[in-house]
Amino acid sequence: MDTAAKSVESTFQSRNQQPSFFFDNENVLGPLMIAPAIIYILALVGYPLILAFVYSVSDITVGSTHFNYLGLENIKSLIGDFEFRIALKNTIFFTAVSMFIVLVLAKILALILLKDFKGKFLIRALILMPYVAPISLGVIGWLWMLDSIYSPINWLLQHTGLFGADFWPMWLGKPGLAMTAIITVHVWRMLPLATVIMLAGLTSIPQDIQDAAQVDGAGYFRRLFQITIPMMLPIMLVAVLFGIVFTATDIIIILVLTRGGPYNSTQVLVSQAFYTGIDAGDLGSAAATALFLFPLLAAVAIFMLKIARRAEVT
Repeated sequence: MDTAAKSVESTFQSRNQQPSFFFDNENVLGPLMIAPAIIYILALVGYPLILAFVYSVSDITVGSTHFNYLGLENIKSLIGDFEFRIALKNTIFFTAVSMFIVLVLAKILALILLKDFKGKFLIRALILMPYVAPISLGVIGWLWMLDSIYSPINWLLQHTGLFGADFWPMWLGKPGLAMTAIITVHVWRMLPLATVIMLAGLTSIPQDIQDAAQVDGAGYFRRLFQITIPMMLPIMLVAVLFGIVFTATDIIIILVLTRGGPYNSTQVLVSQAFYTGIDAGDLGSAAATALFLFPLLAAVAIFMLKIARRAEVT
């Protein structure tokens, strides 16, 4: 009786130890679980990207039923286009200035939020508010605040004495002010995400290192440049990389505020591709314009990830 019970128990245990095909076999379960995400990404990103490559080497237009292969003719015509060069210059300037301001302000806000003070929860909520709100609604609010006639910003600055009685700037009507306006709105939009990333990086630095450096007599700026920034460099580079990609591919702010004007002073590659393909109907040139960013962003991503990896190793 004991022998039969032991044999049944050993058989049950041996069956439980054998891996099940679906639930215990990692070689099957892993790909099976990640397959829906891969299919979704391929359908959402892969297919449009392949279609864009096909369109960029053709003369396809909106409403056409066929198209001809042109090779690199669209790219050659873009390089010789004056408006394209303006859009490329605006894209680089808009991205570089926006990311520099975001990086500096995010670092300052993260250092402030790292301290304990009254109202810290409220300040965090206010900082995150721009990123939580829908971007289209937020930009429409900025469109009203920057209005040439009813701007509350101008009214406030005029009544506080910062602006003269006859000084009423047209924020969206002059090239320099228009670029300043879209950079300001984009910084307002991207600052919460960068601040959260910076705050996470600051909290990951062991406090013992900071305390030891302070005991050894290191001042604030020495600790900042020799301990905080070097240890946060990989996280900062990832934050900058995300910011560059989001900034270079952003169209909502341009579309709502300036539509690329005045005089193409705020036209970037993404908005130019939109107007060329949707308004003008030239899908081939629009696809070539949009894909012009692809190798540039890929090169920037590879370069920054290599620097981040070296920083982690050192």
